[in-house]
Amino acid sequence: MVALCSALAAGLLVPFFPGTEPVHALIAVLGVFPVAGASTWWLVQRYVQARVELIHRTMHDVRKGRGDGAKPSAGLQAADTEVAAWAEEKRKELVDLRERERFRREFIGNLAHELRTPAFSIQGYILTLLEGGLEDPKVNRVFLQRASDGTDRMIRIIEDLDVISNLESGVVTVQAKRMELKALVDEMIDGLRAQAQPRKYRLHNAIGDEAWVHADRDRLAQVFQNLLANAVHYGREGGTCTVRAFDIGREMLVEVADDGPGIASEHLPRLFERFYRVGKSRARNEGGSGLGLSIVKHIVEAHGGTIAVKSTEGEGTTFSFTLPKA
Repeated sequence: MVALCSALAAGLLVPFFPGTEPVHALIAVLGVFPVAGASTWWLVQRYVQARVELIHRTMHDVRKGRGDGAKPSAGLQAADTEVAAWAEEKRKELVDLRERERFRREFIGNLAHELRTPAFSIQGYILTLLEGGLEDPKVNRVFLQRASDGTDRMIRIIEDLDVISNLESGVVTVQAKRMELKALVDEMIDGLRAQAQPRKYRLHNAIGDEAWVHADRDRLAQVFQNLLANAVHYGREGGTCTVRAFDIGREMLVEVADDGPGIASEHLPRLFERFYRVGKSRARNEGGSGLGLSIVKHIVEAHGGTIAVKSTEGEGTTFSFTLPKA
């Protein structure tokens, strides 16, 4: 403020001392009028303060539309535009940070819940065995098997998390080669027949012999394994799941469609999120890791494709994804 006052005062006094530098003019005045120096300085301060207050009021009136009709200067308009752009950028950053924090909290909470369920089960079985169940032949083997199943589930969760983490970080890349879709789907269906037969569930491969894609066979096998296993597990008894492929130019469109209970529309946008569950029919105690569809999405996108889902309650669900055509 002192420097500003000095500069303005010096500028105002230059006309009275022609050919003199502004600072010298101010010194001259204070030197010539030593008695009035203090009064002059006070008047200059009041003058500057009044002008600053006037600028503040003018900017406020312009923003509120109460000015005298005069438009703000180009400088003020430019400053206003820059401030608005900066504020919008920071607002977007804040929204993004809040979304990341929400995702982090939700992810950690879901992961803790997923691991807690099998961990508590294992703990319960082991405590029972330690408290005397180990000597009971009717209990020991059954409880040991259940504890082993719980351990297997925890291992699946950890392995699936590792797959997603590696795909996201680029540590694991797809080793794409020319391959036939029909043969791979036949292999996946054969591996699931033991699970499908007790529920009289039919898995049908409708892919033609000429469906060739450029893909990583092992990774693509994970995609079909997850989608077909979900159809068998959550589909209606006696239902059907059909796999089809369509040539759409440079890509091959693959559809995995079932005639199961379907999924409500409000769940579809979050279906590929980690650990996201759809209602009680897909409860945590059913043994899945909750990461299958998230892995499917990451693998498809690692191939440069896209994945989508459409579903109607009571009619069925169709997952469709694209792969580069060989």
